[in-house]
Amino acid sequence: MMRSRYTAFALGDARHLLDTWFPATRPDDLTLDPGTSWTRLDFLGAETAADGRSGRVSFRAHWLESGTVETGALEEDSRFVRHSGRWYYVSAL
Repeated sequence: MMRSRYTAFALGDARHLLDTWFPATRPDDLTLDPGTSWTRLDFLGAETAADGRSGRVSFRAHWLESGTVETGALEEDSRFVRHSGRWYYVSAL
């Protein structure tokens, strides 16, 4: 799930991001910055609860600001839940 969400950010696919966001925490609208290019995703760790209904993913996503030499990385621990057989993003920790 994390890889598909990163790809959606990289491609500017807000619809996929909203579709994979848990309804209780999903925003009504999502506007992505077209000037940010996501260049690499590093997985730092992952855990799944013993009951298999929730999990956590730690990652670092690297970006480049278009038209500049400015680069950076977003590091986050994300919570996910499994509902009706599908994984959904809940929130950052």
